[in-house]
Amino acid sequence: MTLYLLTFILFAVGLYGVWTKRHLIRIILGLVIMETAMNLFLILVGYREDGVAPIITENSSNTAVMVDPIPQALVLTAIVIGLATTALLLAFSVRIYAKYQTLDLNKIRNLRG
Repeated sequence: MTLYLLTFILFAVGLYGVWTKRHLIRIILGLVIMETAMNLFLILVGYREDGVAPIITENSSNTAVMVDPIPQALVLTAIVIGLATTALLLAFSVRIYAKYQTLDLNKIRNLRG
């Protein structure tokens, strides 16, 4: 239960960074922190105490507690998608900085002419 609470706190820290900051890089870092918290939560959902890998062989017993492999596969996919979206957001930030010479959202909104 403590681990679930820690992932919620980590998610809240990322959400705080997204809501309160006006600097694009800090907003992106907040999104990355939120993504990491969700990945940790999904891994915790699939975890079983004293669980073994879900590989059935002739020597394995059917009564063994196995971990759920689906959240692990989902997290691997989420990591790849998160990396791609983070790279895209950083590329947008570089282009915005090249055009406006700032990453502050308030200043960018005022430049809309």
